[in-house]
Amino acid sequence: MQSGQASTEGGVTAVTRALQILDAFALGESHLPLAELSRRCGLHKTTVLRLARTLALSGYMVQRDDGEWRLGPSTGWLGARYQAGFDVQNVLEPALRMLTQSSGESAAFYVREGNVRTCLVRVEGPQALRHHARMGEGLPLDQGSPGRVILAFSGEPGRVYEQIRRQGYQWSIGEREPGVSTVSAPVFGMNRRLLGSVCISGPESRLPPAKLELLAPQVMDTARQLSYALAGNSSAAPAALPQSRWHP
Repeated sequence: MQSGQASTEGGVTAVTRALQILDAFALGESHLPLAELSRRCGLHKTTVLRLARTLALSGYMVQRDDGEWRLGPSTGWLGARYQAGFDVQNVLEPALRMLTQSSGESAAFYVREGNVRTCLVRVEGPQALRHHARMGEGLPLDQGSPGRVILAFSGEPGRVYEQIRRQGYQWSIGEREPGVSTVSAPVFGMNRRLLGSVCISGPESRLPPAKLELLAPQVMDTARQLSYALAGNSSAAPAALPQSRWHP
């Protein structure tokens, strides 16, 4: 099969390989040599070089003077446009910051990307001991309250998800990561389309079940205000909205 033709899985091989190269950079890595990119992608160095040079033509990669490669400015613009779809700067970040201030814990907004959830935006709490989540990292949907809320309001069957839909929130302790507590609620857009989940997280020592139950109304209030704002009706959203009911 020639590069650029459709693969047996229905995708385009050249595009898949190019995305592999972009995905090869781990968080915090500013540049990588060609040999390491080749190793991580499982592709021959000449193939990686050809694709990297093609990506560089559109600003998605840049070759340094020492020959190593880094992500280019176009990747930053791509991420910015993705975040703009959720109005991160004007809506999400201010709401999460207020939730962090009122709860004293870190707050985050998770979205579904296929079969995983990713953290789109996060505001760290003031405590020295806190839970850290990496932006953009794919996490299981069925482990931890942010993912379970997304599954529940996506119509996932089962008693646990029926319970989440009834109460409008979910909390968990140590479900994905030992010693980490979370409490989450759903955020909707236009026509009740699920956008994601808002979450408070922190160490179990500070957030036992009783404390999570106390924080749940704050999380739900933030989720409802975000739902109004992201649906384009932020000016009409009161300080506290009545709890909404989900209908399958």
